[in-house]
Amino acid sequence: MAWDRNQMAQRAADELEDGWYVNLGIGIPTLVANYVGDKDITLQSENGMLGMGPFPIDGEEDPDLINAGKQTITELRRTAYFDSATSFGMIRGGKIACAILGAMEVDEKGDLANWMIPGKLVKGMGGAMDLVAGVGRVIVVMDHTNKHGDSKLLRECTLPLTGKAVVDRIITNLGVLDVVDGGLKIVECADGVTEGELRAATEATIV
Repeated sequence: MAWDRNQMAQRAADELEDGWYVNLGIGIPTLVANYVGDKDITLQSENGMLGMGPFPIDGEEDPDLINAGKQTITELRRTAYFDSATSFGMIRGGKIACAILGAMEVDEKGDLANWMIPGKLVKGMGGAMDLVAGVGRVIVVMDHTNKHGDSKLLRECTLPLTGKAVVDRIITNLGVLDVVDGGLKIVECADGVTEGELRAATEATIV
């Protein structure tokens, strides 16, 4: 057994601490908003929203309320709205404690590749490069392997980098790993996943 997308998002939400301002990237990270619970967490969206709520109930969507991935979301009583310049001022000014991002590749040095695949249509890099340079902690949530079964946790990234040595913790469908000196350290295996299975699915050095 491995964690599904919602279980990965819930595990990522467990990382958050009261009082944090947190940016959620597109993909699996957007689901984290559903698992904040009673924690005093303020979610920031780079398209200009501070205080995102969970996803709306079917039939109650507001097309004017969207996150950075253009998914409909809900607002809270304390929600504030602003322009992109203010949003990136928060990010570049070190006001965001943590970013939870998706990735195509992460390597054992903490390098991150999550914005383009050469030869494919690229709509833009988004805010990921600013986020990894400006926030206090970067958590990546991703599948451990690609659809062919090849590891996405590598000795060295092969895709264009978003940032170098920026990732702190990786949460995959197989478990949780930290970037440490010399490689990756296993923190936790997903329910039903053995350490041997996690190691076998990882190209990066595990220390």
